[in-house]
Amino acid sequence: MWKENLLEDLEIEEAEFGSAGEFLLELKKEFGKRDEKSVKMAELKRIEQGGRMIGKFVQKFQRVARESEYEERALVEEFKRKMSELIRRKLIETERLPTSINKWYKHATNLD
Repeated sequence: MWKENLLEDLEIEEAEFGSAGEFLLELKKEFGKRDEKSVKMAELKRIEQGGRMIGKFVQKFQRVARESEYEERALVEEFKRKMSELIRRKLIETERLPTSINKWYKHATNLD
């Protein structure tokens, strides 16, 4: 029902979102804590290192990951996809790949 109402409001231009963040805030207001996990999972899929220093990216990723309740292996895969290609390449070229998400965080931070 909420989706249909929102789509209708968007069509007649009564609702407008300047960013995905604004949309997520509206979604959070509508559904509250019961869907917090889904919101954090979506946020985790959306964030990327971009121009951020790896340390800042790791901090943000850790915060969102903690609240997303992702499984360990899925977190590692998301983390690898979201970091810069340069850092990812350096990590993959190491002799021994990290075996846990915390080791990936630490190893990535040490490369920067």
